[in-house]
Amino acid sequence: MTSELFTPLPLPSGQVLNNRIAKAAMEENMAADGQLPDEELFGLYRRWAAGGTGLLITGNAMVHAEALTGPAGVVLDAAAPLEPFAEWAEAGKSGGGSVWMQINHPGRQIGSDMPGVVWGPSAVAVDLGRHSGRFGRPVAMTPEQIRATVTRYAVTARRAEQAGFDGVEIHAAHGYLLSQFLSPLVNRRTDQWGGSLENRARMLLDIVRAVRAAVSPSFAVAVKLNSADFQRGGFDADDARQVIEMLAPLGVDLVELSGGSYESPAMSGRPADARTQAREAYFLELAKDLVKSSPLPLMLTGGITRRETAERVLDSGVAIIGMGTALAVTPDLPERWRTGREADRQLRPVTWSDKALASAAGMAQVRHQMRRIARGSRPTPNTHPAIALLTEQLKQRGALRRYRTWLNTARRAA
Repeated sequence: MTSELFTPLPLPSGQVLNNRIAKAAMEENMAADGQLPDEELFGLYRRWAAGGTGLLITGNAMVHAEALTGPAGVVLDAAAPLEPFAEWAEAGKSGGGSVWMQINHPGRQIGSDMPGVVWGPSAVAVDLGRHSGRFGRPVAMTPEQIRATVTRYAVTARRAEQAGFDGVEIHAAHGYLLSQFLSPLVNRRTDQWGGSLENRARMLLDIVRAVRAAVSPSFAVAVKLNSADFQRGGFDADDARQVIEMLAPLGVDLVELSGGSYESPAMSGRPADARTQAREAYFLELAKDLVKSSPLPLMLTGGITRRETAERVLDSGVAIIGMGTALAVTPDLPERWRTGREADRQLRPVTWSDKALASAAGMAQVRHQMRRIARGSRPTPNTHPAIALLTEQLKQRGALRRYRTWLNTARRAA
């Protein structure tokens, strides 16, 4: 079966993606000792590479060793050895597609039990009601810390290219640091990084400029951006439109649209204010408006599981569709679509009323499937979310002990 889904996509940098299907970033939290990728991640990406996607985007790699989204997060900084990352890139490209590394700083979205730093544009904590204590209390970043973080992104991007990745995606969505700077609810600064949207976008734009200057012209640079935060008074679709226009002259190849944060987990289909009720392609209605004015190719991620939905997204003018959970359950889904088949399994839905807990359980379910795929096993999508969450918590407890030891050793060496 022929379809626009399986036509190449040329990007502004000159890079050409094999088709219009991408594996969107999902946080694997599967780093080995030293916060490095190992055979488990290599095996996972070889399975995905064989499944027919034109682009694989890794889960977020951290630019700052003292600021991780989870204790088993991968770190690529100036001190990290490149060999494991080269093997990761090779695994991702083994099916003939492209592989990009998503690079990120969590800002204030760091667990309260984690060592290191908890930074934000302002000292505004994550508000999850009775679950708020799960996150550390942030301190407002100094100008020196902001500038050092810009440099860290550029270093990570340059080293990703040296390791053999085809591009990077700068994570500015889902409530992480750059999303925090963009949000008028979180960013209450009165200096050059706060106030107007131009000021709130300054850090993101500086990072894009620094990254583009650090890599070759043919290396792809993408940005993941919220179409909206789904919090009243927060970053909205008009803000997204303006930021995309700001990014266009800076050498960006693609903007991936998603939405939400830990406070309003729209990326898992459960926004706090319920302004999107779509069961599939959660952010398509917002994307339809943005694509009309966007000077850059757009990628849409969130709840796409069927070929019919993917075709509808492309028909709207979106350039590439991104899938996460669907590929954690059916890693060869693009190849199935190519031959007229669909997935024969779906992840067990989490219907708990507590949205924060349900989001955590949903992510735990996805990680459970990814670990099975990495081992060469068949996914088990009917795993009870409570069991997946408990198993994940036990794994992260052990990872936290290893991370503490590693970070203390790294600090002493520095």
